Amino acid sequence: MDTPRPRPPVLGGKLLTKSIPVLGILLLYRIIEQELAAMHSNPRTGFIAAVAASLTRHGEAASTVDLNWHAPNATGINNLTEVIGGEGIYGFIYNSSNTPASQYGVYNWCNMPHVRATEYKKPGSEYKLQYVEVMHRHHKRTVYASNSFPVESYGWNCDDEGLFYYGQPKSGKKSAHAYWQGYMSPQNPFIPSGFLGTCQFPQITAEGLDDSWQHGQDLYGVYHDLLGFLPDNADEKVAFKVTQNVITSEVAGMVLNGMFGTQEDYPLLVSPSGYDPLEPTYPCPVSSNLSSAIQSGGNWTDHLTAASSLYATLDDISGVPPNDSGFHMSFDHYYDNLSARQCHGKPLPCKLVDGVNSTTCVTQDIANEVYRLGNYEYSYIYRDDPRSLAASATSFGVWIGELTTHIRDFVAGKSSVIYRHNVAHDGSISRLLSVLQLDEMVWPGMGSEVVFELYKKGSSPATVATAPTSGIASPSISAAESAPSTSLGRYYIRVLWKGQVLRSSNPSLGLMDMLPLETVLAYFDGLVGFGADMVQGKCNGTVPV
Repeated sequence: MDTPRPRPPVLGGKLLTKSIPVLGILLLYRIIEQELAAMHSNPRTGFIAAVAASLTRHGEAASTVDLNWHAPNATGINNLTEVIGGEGIYGFIYNSSNTPASQYGVYNWCNMPHVRATEYKKPGSEYKLQYVEVMHRHHKRTVYASNSFPVESYGWNCDDEGLFYYGQPKSGKKSAHAYWQGYMSPQNPFIPSGFLGTCQFPQITAEGLDDSWQHGQDLYGVYHDLLGFLPDNADEKVAFKVTQNVITSEVAGMVLNGMFGTQEDYPLLVSPSGYDPLEPTYPCPVSSNLSSAIQSGGNWTDHLTAASSLYATLDDISGVPPNDSGFHMSFDHYYDNLSARQCHGKPLPCKLVDGVNSTTCVTQDIANEVYRLGNYEYSYIYRDDPRSLAASATSFGVWIGELTTHIRDFVAGKSSVIYRHNVAHDGSISRLLSVLQLDEMVWPGMGSEVVFELYKKGSSPATVATAPTSGIASPSISAAESAPSTSLGRYYIRVLWKGQVLRSSNPSLGLMDMLPLETVLAYFDGLVGFGADMVQGKCNGTVPV
């Protein structure tokens, strides 16, 4: 048997021994101080729940969630060689809102696949749907005026619909249901560039309004008729939110009627101009700088150089000056112009010679190359560049914080809203897919939809402490650290994209089918903070991204 050797004295050992009880008391005091603050903001949680939340947060670590960027799948969409030298457009649809039933789920730029009863996969009977939040791009529209050619060879009229704009007191006198009728004075010598006609540029077209209504009916067919989840009417359990851009309100009204048959007055939530988390428009210099860097580096300029001959052809036909930066910093403008025509059955443009169409026209092959480049660009901006995650998490982080707060408030019994519907834009959907790290990124088409479904497995009372944690995100974060919550173990999240379960490149998310709620909250909290409390600091540079 070995003889124990005497241990040498530890430098400062006596002081350390005396300090341990003091440090323990200070730590306990700090924990109690934080939890008393939490109890003050939400007394119903009670002392035991607060202490339990504290032990979870400060002690045992749950599974670690990966906060790193992970590259999307390598496909023809993000392979520049295949984009420039390829043919077709991956089987995508660009000329009709209608997708054959046998092909539903295929990318359709004019009317993207969404949740509907025919394809919807019900979860196991042990899961009960609790809450749903939808992110929805508006449906098809006329082209933006800034994306029109200097002189268009034909007009675009919208006499088959009305855009209703009027104000009315909530009580008292009534207003006429006034709508805009496009009009051009024959006495006005100043002629606008681009499309002429009775439409606004942009506005949701009559076909786009029909698509919006059908989208609403399809959602109702799943969440009311199939699952028995939604109420019969759009009551206090339902909320709709739009952006300052009126085209989102045009869509929301049709969706509401398609879902609930609503014809009476209904409030649409809208944030202040310039500070909207949904569009998004709030100031975020760090994100703007990251996005500018992504779209000015060598990889970006390489694809513009590779497409120089295509640009020359398009410029010659359209009359767009080669030095027009809006048309030449990306393919956004040409993509919008050509796809808006084709989605509405309008011919591709031809070169005007003395005001008359020539035989030099944009062919379908040319249009397809523009569409391939547009999808390549969106994949690069929002997924392929490693900086894309930080750029999107900052610029869209406030909305992410709203989403997590909605879920937490529902679980805690603080909110009775079970369904929220956000009508937004391609930039909104793209940033959300970027944060979720979609495995195969595309340019989200008209009517694109991401759905968050919250389920509860079995039956167990839920207690949620609501005091936020603060700090700087690290490359990984534990679910326990992300949120001061307890009894969330029976809650699960499913995320749907194009009506099917979304697959993320991030290994902590993967196939987002019944992910533990703690995992999803930990991921979002790690990127944007609890309730988005890190976003302002990340946007102004005081908190690292």
